[in-house]
Amino acid sequence: MSEYFLLPLASLPFPNINPVIVQIGPLAVHWYGVGYIVGILFAWWYAKRLVTNTRLWPDGKLPMKPEDLDDFIVWAAIGVVLGGRTGYVLFYDLPRYIAHPLDIFAVWQGGMSFHGGLLGVILAMTLFSLKRRIHTWTLFDVVSAGVPVGLGLVRVANFINSELWGRPSDVPWAIEFPNGGPFTRHPSQLYEALLEGLVLFLVLRFLTHSRLKLKTPRFVGGAFICGYGLSRIFVEFFREPDQQLGYLLGTNWLTMGMILSTPMVLAGIWAMVTAKTMAQPQAA
Repeated sequence: MSEYFLLPLASLPFPNINPVIVQIGPLAVHWYGVGYIVGILFAWWYAKRLVTNTRLWPDGKLPMKPEDLDDFIVWAAIGVVLGGRTGYVLFYDLPRYIAHPLDIFAVWQGGMSFHGGLLGVILAMTLFSLKRRIHTWTLFDVVSAGVPVGLGLVRVANFINSELWGRPSDVPWAIEFPNGGPFTRHPSQLYEALLEGLVLFLVLRFLTHSRLKLKTPRFVGGAFICGYGLSRIFVEFFREPDQQLGYLLGTNWLTMGMILSTPMVLAGIWAMVTAKTMAQPQAA
């Protein structure tokens, strides 16, 4: 710990944490993968608690069975992985994957898009809810309430991996990342972990348990979409854009993350404003 006090106030040391938790032969367990797994499991566990709490639902009628969520977790995992990978390929590095199509399957090299993962999960929720005759927006409300925890964990894993770092900065908490060049940078991964993870989870918790907004289908889901979009746009002002894309439209500030998040903010606002017109969910 002594090295922390000897450093100038202009930067903090990078906590050189091994991205690999444990490795047995060719099998390696990474913090990044664990973040996804724990995040999915937490969202599943939290959603089951929500759908068994009669206080949160109109007339105390539960909107679905906990067993429905047991089955949905597989659909969600497939939606996250396929959607996240497809989104990254299409939105962030398409020329590379056209030239080297087999790299699309090399997921261990990294490359996941939240926006693609969201679209994948939305598709999974739509198909699953129709199959089980569950109110689609209610399923989205329930699932989205616990998702921020996983988002926060994955962003911390990005920090451990020394990837997706921020723009050069001389703020006192700036960090010189091992692969970020001779610059001190914003730890933008931790900004995202705080906003997309902890803050957004607490906001949704307030809406579900204090404001009882699960009684108004699509309000919580809209708050999640809008809250994530706003958090991402804000952090993009501190985050270094992907090298293969850079800044867009000849600017020195506009990024792909901002472009993809803006429709989320608008869609989230629409969902919250119009939520009161939705019919209340019926018991499964």
